[in-house]
Amino acid sequence: MARVRNAALAALLREAGWSQPQAAAAVVRVAAESGVRELQAISRSHIAMWIQGTRPSGQAPHILCETLSRRLGRRLSLAEIGLEGEPTGRTDRGCDWSVDPLTVLAELGSDDLDMHRRNMLATAAYSVAGLALPAASWWAAAPAAAAKRPAVSSRQVMPTDIDDIRELTTFFSARDQQRGGASGRSALAGHLRDEAAPLLGSRFATEQIRQDTYSAVAEMTYLAGWMAFDASEHRTAQRYLTLAARIAAEAGDGPLGGHILRAMAHQAVDLRHPRHALDLADASMSHDRYGQAGYREKALLAIVHARALAAGGDRAGTLAAISRAERDLSRADNGGAPSRVGFFQEASLAHETACALRDLGQPRDAEIHFQRSVATRRHQLYARTHSVTLGYLGAVQVQQGRLDEACATWGEALDAMSGVHSGRARDVIVRMQSDLSPVRHRGGRHVTELDRRARDMLRTIG
Repeated sequence: MARVRNAALAALLREAGWSQPQAAAAVVRVAAESGVRELQAISRSHIAMWIQGTRPSGQAPHILCETLSRRLGRRLSLAEIGLEGEPTGRTDRGCDWSVDPLTVLAELGSDDLDMHRRNMLATAAYSVAGLALPAASWWAAAPAAAAKRPAVSSRQVMPTDIDDIRELTTFFSARDQQRGGASGRSALAGHLRDEAAPLLGSRFATEQIRQDTYSAVAEMTYLAGWMAFDASEHRTAQRYLTLAARIAAEAGDGPLGGHILRAMAHQAVDLRHPRHALDLADASMSHDRYGQAGYREKALLAIVHARALAAGGDRAGTLAAISRAERDLSRADNGGAPSRVGFFQEASLAHETACALRDLGQPRDAEIHFQRSVATRRHQLYARTHSVTLGYLGAVQVQQGRLDEACATWGEALDAMSGVHSGRARDVIVRMQSDLSPVRHRGGRHVTELDRRARDMLRTIG
């Protein structure tokens, strides 16, 4: 059958103002962010063949669709780029704020338990268009709309059901902090699909029980998203986090909603979307989210707001937000705070402060705070974060020309990664190898040994 020119794709590339080499470079950037290694060699000739009617294979249609969506500032479908005939499997509704959360949560859990689907979604493109939040009127109406949703089960939720979900969430959260998000995700997905999600369609004796149920399910959904984020499965993480934010809104739980929006902002910072990260962080700082949170949670929201400001180059705003976070944490006590923020102590604040200062181009100041984080963290409980902090510390040391110190620090980071399965820890190793590349020839035996250890760890860390 003769190929038919893809006029829709050609028109969109013209609208984007891209030449074929520019389009290819943009596709490669999005593919790299999504971990789709087979698309790293995309070139002008691939774009030309796609315009002439050759159908891209694998994840290429979805990466191309997201690339053009970002450039044009609107969400495009495969049909709109002339690839409607591509088999796409189940419709991705994870960032749709209008669909039934019970249905989507069941789909997400099933996708996470189906290893074929999970592997496919692990390289799906993070959707920048999917970061858009609903209008204020939607958030205000969400609790009442959820309260009117008809039950699909005759089961009545009991307080013990809510306690079970919260206890499981606390358990898996501690496991994530210690061993990384790639460890235990299937088990959590099973609990979420089979035990938590059905509660949303059950009956409630009182509105308070309904709200508590929705809050507990939202927090478990958030944790699934956070663990996927730590595993570098960014589209899956985004789907979970967006759904968690919706369920928290339907619970009328402002602080939890702020906590989830903060996580979405953190992900956007890490993926280098500073404008969208700031929109999300600003939303987390609203009166009904930050304003209603306890001081420990306020400090967490404020420091991620600082990270978003730093990513956008706002030095004054960053320093003001850091000061706010420090004040909030100084006023926090150990009683009454939700378990989800129990990890946020001095070490965590120092780590995030260091990241903000590093992103502002202040490596010496960042080093001081990374050192404080290392010194104050209970590293046996928080092995994943401890290893990442050490990795970042080594990076700012080598940036200042202190190779021997950086190598010693990176050696400690590799020691801390034993038993950790984390995409963020893996990224630390990849960055370490990149930072060593220009100095490898003069590093001597200790650099050679560090290189060997880094390669070994990459094979085991996941």
